[in-house]
Amino acid sequence: MTRVLSCIQPTGEVHLGNYLGALRGWAQGQHSVAGGQRDAFHGIVDLHALTVTEAPEVVGRATVELAAMLFAIGLDPDIATVFVQSHVAEHSQLGWMMECTVSFGELSRMTQFKDKSARRESEFVSAGLFTYPALQAADILLYDTNEVPVGEDQRQHVEITRDIALRFNHRFGETFVVPKAVTPKAGARVMDLQDPTAKMSKSTGSDAGLVNLLDDPAEIARKFKRAMTDSDGEVRFDRASKPGVSNLLEILAACVGEPPESLATRYTQYGPLKTDAGEAVVELLRPIQARYHELMGDRGELQALLRKGADKARAVASVTLARAQSAVGMLPA
Repeated sequence: MTRVLSCIQPTGEVHLGNYLGALRGWAQGQHSVAGGQRDAFHGIVDLHALTVTEAPEVVGRATVELAAMLFAIGLDPDIATVFVQSHVAEHSQLGWMMECTVSFGELSRMTQFKDKSARRESEFVSAGLFTYPALQAADILLYDTNEVPVGEDQRQHVEITRDIALRFNHRFGETFVVPKAVTPKAGARVMDLQDPTAKMSKSTGSDAGLVNLLDDPAEIARKFKRAMTDSDGEVRFDRASKPGVSNLLEILAACVGEPPESLATRYTQYGPLKTDAGEAVVELLRPIQARYHELMGDRGELQALLRKGADKARAVASVTLARAQSAVGMLPA
């Protein structure tokens, strides 16, 4: 059985790009992988979110909302293991051991730390931004993870995890499964509705081109009607020369399950395409929003689902941590 780990930080609302680009793939792929069964672990990494948290109650509220959304999009607690990182104390314990196994030089070469710290040059820069690859290594290694689906921007984190695991195994004997980075099956590429040359992102200055999964239907329709296209009036799928129109076609295609090229042949004007794309997104999100609000209205059920995930995660993580401590020769409690 192939064990796969994917994690997400509770930092802001989930948007359409997150869902069509990655999260829908989590729900679809939790059952199996090519050539065998899939054991899917999905962590809400709230400890990592502390590197950018400066106000009380923010992380807890965002964690609850993200958990409700992950179950609403279709993650099945009886199949996938969905857990909150801080509910499994082994993450912090193994994280320190990983800090002691990675070097200052290796951490200083991490691209994301250099980029993020440079952007916050005049602000408070948490030491956690520097050391979090060690905690991320613990996140991965705790579950004897075989595969970590990542984009190119995260591949370096899997590589440093591999280096840490190999070094630990060399020093103390075979302890950790050495994971590998895999490229996930490509989801829909969703671009900003107002700037179709840029990916849809919550980090943009305006939300005019951003569709959040909890936007109400009228707001979604309004954003699509105002979506940027071009002035020549021809509907065809061509990302290079017609990014706005192609973005609408690709979103519509992801909703209805048809190729964007064939959908393009059905339209002679931009207006109907914008309307249909907006309506398709509304219908796609309707059951997700209903389940989300149902869970948010029943915190007892949501808490029970997370407790179930934490118990399943802890059953694996505790064995791995004990194995690592025994390999080092730490004094048992």
